[in-house]
Amino acid sequence: MKFSILAPGNIAGTMAKTISRMDGIESYAVASRDYGRAKAFAGEWGFEKAYGSYEELVDDSEVGLVYVASPHSHHYQHAKLCLEHGKHVLVEKAFTVNAAQAQELIDISEERGLLLAEAIWTRYMPSRGMVDDLVASGVIGEVTSLTANLGYILPHVERMQKPELAGGALLDLGVYPINFALMAFHGQVERVHASAVLSPSGIDWMNSITLVFEGGKMAVLHSDMLAQTDRQGVISGDKGYLEVQNINNCEEIRVFGLNRKLTARYTVPKQISGYEYEVLACKKAIEAGKTECEEMPHAESLRVMKLLDEVRSQWGMKFPCE
Repeated sequence: MKFSILAPGNIAGTMAKTISRMDGIESYAVASRDYGRAKAFAGEWGFEKAYGSYEELVDDSEVGLVYVASPHSHHYQHAKLCLEHGKHVLVEKAFTVNAAQAQELIDISEERGLLLAEAIWTRYMPSRGMVDDLVASGVIGEVTSLTANLGYILPHVERMQKPELAGGALLDLGVYPINFALMAFHGQVERVHASAVLSPSGIDWMNSITLVFEGGKMAVLHSDMLAQTDRQGVISGDKGYLEVQNINNCEEIRVFGLNRKLTARYTVPKQISGYEYEVLACKKAIEAGKTECEEMPHAESLRVMKLLDEVRSQWGMKFPCE
């Protein structure tokens, strides 16, 4: 599969390094609004072609899959450009800025028979199945609650401070605790309660979100761009609890009994970076003629975006691009 990158930034570099070590994935083309930047990126990571515009990239008939790595504010615009030119697309999280944009992209994808996938890597990792299997085994009993957090010190990251780039902790970091909760509790969310500390420019520096699921299950979530947190996820039941060390890229799963003593620990398989799983899922889906990946179907991407919309509405936080 001829893999191409739209917008070669930091996260695109990690992806480029990853695919360079994968079998069956060809580092084909990279596009930037600045040709010099595209050429330098292509040279560093061994891409065959470099383009100085996104339009040139989508006009290339050899392109197999485009990875959209631009800021959140531009995911909709760039993914739409790709889809309208007949390209399969892997869009970096957060999928779009709001649910309306997500729905439009999904409609185009399904109408044209093109793959559209969200690059929320935790949905594709082996650790997801490991957690699911442990919960299903009943080792921690009937599960009713969970907590999850993700925090890094990121005030120096310019795009995260800018409302015009859909900045803030929620779309960049908060999507991980939210996805963690949705993967663990599969039922409908009945109530959402959210609060945030906003910056002078109006983006969220930190937030707290409580999701109440049908059946009386509750998830208490936190994301923060001003402080380092332990990144831990804890799923609790009436026979014990399990800890996921680093919900952003699981390092280990630990199981505890009612006496709070460790009863088992599980390490995850070795990986290149973790990005390889979403790429392989896209390749598999494209080869099968599907428009979505089973690991993160369109309905789930839309579900997440609707939750993000509800959370922001409670804060009164709206982006200029909306």
